[in-house]
Amino acid sequence: MTKRRREALAAYAFLTPDVLGLLVFVAVPMLLAFGVAFFKVDGFGNYQFNGLGNYRLMAGDEQLLKSLRITAIYVLAFVPIAFVVSFGLAMLVRNTFRGIGWVRSAFFLPHVVSLVVVALIWQFLLVDKRGAVSTLLGPLGLGDVSFLGTPSLALGTYVVISVWFVMGYQMLVFLAGLKDVPKELEEAAEIDGAGAWQRFRYVIWPLLRPTSFFVVVNSTIGAVTGLQAFDLVFVLTKGGPARSTSTVVLYIYEQAFTFNNIGYAAALTTVVVALLVVCTGLMFGVTRGGRFDED
Repeated sequence: MTKRRREALAAYAFLTPDVLGLLVFVAVPMLLAFGVAFFKVDGFGNYQFNGLGNYRLMAGDEQLLKSLRITAIYVLAFVPIAFVVSFGLAMLVRNTFRGIGWVRSAFFLPHVVSLVVVALIWQFLLVDKRGAVSTLLGPLGLGDVSFLGTPSLALGTYVVISVWFVMGYQMLVFLAGLKDVPKELEEAAEIDGAGAWQRFRYVIWPLLRPTSFFVVVNSTIGAVTGLQAFDLVFVLTKGGPARSTSTVVLYIYEQAFTFNNIGYAAALTTVVVALLVVCTGLMFGVTRGGRFDED
């Protein structure tokens, strides 16, 4: 057996568990959801063929439109803020705390904690008038502000907590990308008289664009369908106050497990997945397949 064949077999052996996991836990449930979307299903297992009825029902569902709007606002706020904060932390660790492992661990620590635990901790910190946040903001006259109980503040608070949770993970991704930037190029640019900004603009950033693309796509998918799109909201506010934090994933959950509209929830799921596929495809198209070639 040749060396190339042995390497190919080893690669297939490593990929097989992941492929099987994707088939069993992702592909098969998606196919089942697509099939169930054409039926009217109640919580007792009764199936009644409904054709495109579940999809037509979406057009007049005002709460669905509101949930989609809230999700869009959350994504448009969360993704760029998390990107900037994470990239800033990566550059800080790379340039200031190089070789100090505990700094990276400290930033990454929130991401290894269960999101339910994270939500409970922040719920404790944000208790009205008595929480640690209210106590710290008291001297500024903000001690009576209800961050989770005020409709105009709840979604912003949710964004801040989400950024705090993911910034350590995205920071490590950026650090991995920064390690692939050849030091020789930076040194050559510095010898040629390039300043810090010029080295970043013309050396670091172009080589880091594939990593940035991965972070943006992964962050967008996570913001729409990931754990922070459901777990945090469910524990912190359950979609309130006044449905101001009702994300589309939470709305699908309510349709399936609160109102027993399982067929309608399945139809909603297929539409959300389709929208994500289209958005990801557009991102790939804009960035030429993720290669980030420049004219």
